[in-house]
Amino acid sequence: MTVRIGQPAPDFEVQAYNRAQDGTDDQFSNISLSSLKGKWVCLFFYPLDFTFVCPTEIVAFNGALDEFEDRDCVVLTASTDSVFSHKGWCDAHEDLGGLKYPMLADTSHKLSEDYGVLDPVKGIAYRGVFLIDPQGVTRWLAIHDLGVGRNVDEVIRVLDALQTDKLCPCNWKKGEETLN
Repeated sequence: MTVRIGQPAPDFEVQAYNRAQDGTDDQFSNISLSSLKGKWVCLFFYPLDFTFVCPTEIVAFNGALDEFEDRDCVVLTASTDSVFSHKGWCDAHEDLGGLKYPMLADTSHKLSEDYGVLDPVKGIAYRGVFLIDPQGVTRWLAIHDLGVGRNVDEVIRVLDALQTDKLCPCNWKKGEETLN
C-alpha cells in the first residue's frame, strides 16, 4: 500500500503507551485511526527508543501540543518498539517524563510498512510525518532520513494552511493573506 495525498490514510489499531500526567499508573491502550474521525491527526514516526535525535523531536512535539490541540489535532508518535520499551524509555529519560500524547507500538511493523516508512532491513521506521484530516484523508506527508530531525513549526504551519482550505503562497503563515 502506498500512502497518497488526497487518499484515505491506512487505518490501524495498535497498542499504545500513555504516560500518566496526574501521578496515577501509566496506561496501555489500543488506538485506531478510525476512532479519531472528526479530528485532525498528526502521526509521526521515529526510528527507535533510547536514541539521540528521537527524543529531541518527541519533546518538541510535546512542547507544541497545546498548539496542535488548539487546531483540533491529535498528536500520535510511533516506532517499531513495544509499549514496554516506550515506558522504560520515558521512565529513564528526564525530558520524556512529561510526555502528554500516546506512543504507538508497531511491533509487527505493519503500521510503518503501510505508511511507507519502514526500512525492512533494519526493522525500523524512517522519520515520517503525516497530517490526516477529520475525514481520514492524508493531506500532507514528509519523510526524513534517520539522522535529520523535523521542524515542528513547519508541521504546524502546514496544518494551519490546510485548515484554511484556501490557496496559501510559499512561506505563508497563519494570519497572512491567502491567494484568491
